[in-house]
Amino acid sequence: MCKGLAALPHTCLERAKEIKTKLGTLLQKPDSAIDFIIPYPEKPEKPPKAQKPSPEEALQWRDSLEKLLQNPYGLTSFCSFLRSEFSEENIEFWVACEDYRKTKSPVKMAEKAKKIYEEFIQTEAPKEVNIDHFTKAVTMKNLVEPSPSSFDMAQKRIFALMEKDSLPRFVRSEFYQELIK
Repeated sequence: MCKGLAALPHTCLERAKEIKTKLGTLLQKPDSAIDFIIPYPEKPEKPPKAQKPSPEEALQWRDSLEKLLQNPYGLTSFCSFLRSEFSEENIEFWVACEDYRKTKSPVKMAEKAKKIYEEFIQTEAPKEVNIDHFTKAVTMKNLVEPSPSSFDMAQKRIFALMEKDSLPRFVRSEFYQELIK
């Protein structure tokens, strides 16, 4: 988590939903004994090394979420910022959709589509993104026969939400302000 960035307070309803989701996950009956094994990576995962942008390059992010997300350092910074605000589900969904779109194997595509749906789209999903009912219905219809464009409408809605809401907060953050000095 980024230090020095204040997390926005959650409303009581959001907090209750978060607790309910976590409790539901904990209380689920495991399918087998293998579910009791907690995976520990041999080495802690390190984010890919990305070159710090010049102040001029970082200034471009202020007006373009697309440029921010195309830059590895920008993407990592934005993810860290959203994580510090406990609102990383939108960027995680967007990244998952980008990965999904690049999938060639129909079997892997179906597996990834199911995982994305269960993690981000379905009602009460652990990281449910905020999309309207129409977009959710279109996405569900698209998943009957998964294709690279199955999540396009939902991904565009989330991109627009991040552009309108998250990007301005990121640009006002101390971390971003340090980048452009």
